[in-house]
Amino acid sequence: MLSVLFNLAIVIIAVKTMRTYLKNTELKILLRFFTILSNLLCAFACLLVLVFRIIGNMPAFVLVLKYVGTSCVALTFLTVMLFLGPVVYSFKQVLSGPDLWFHAVNPLLAIISYLALDRAHGTFSHVLLGTLPVVLYAFVYLKKVVLDPKEKRWEDFYGLNREGHWLFSFVIMVAAGFLISVVLWSF
Repeated sequence: MLSVLFNLAIVIIAVKTMRTYLKNTELKILLRFFTILSNLLCAFACLLVLVFRIIGNMPAFVLVLKYVGTSCVALTFLTVMLFLGPVVYSFKQVLSGPDLWFHAVNPLLAIISYLALDRAHGTFSHVLLGTLPVVLYAFVYLKKVVLDPKEKRWEDFYGLNREGHWLFSFVIMVAAGFLISVVLWSF
């Protein structure tokens, strides 16, 4: 029952937060942000967990997907707490309005529910799955912020290419995604 409540809360928060974001920003712009993508992935996984908890037969792949989504939102949370809040923006900016829900509340709910209620049991190869979205996004971000022609580039909204330090940021973010996946897998 607790799993149902946690997963339902994550799905509801994701839907309401996306509705709030969409009042001010186009979807194609929102989908540039790892925060949005990771929360949508996590919410989708939580929706599947919710459905299969109600049905009463949980396929292993659903819990693996919840692990992957949780790894992604955990990276979002730590990036906000350790980098975006104190270095790039301010905690007031990144933890207010709808950002509070996607930067802190949903990630914390996902981490708690994954560790306490919805654990995936599997091999170390799951760590690679938990890291895969981070790697894919890192390549997209690198292309769109650094490698694309200037007129087609995205703004460096995460501040990862400050003073041309994209390679360092790229390695740090992928390594952080991997470490978070290892920690979640090993608990």
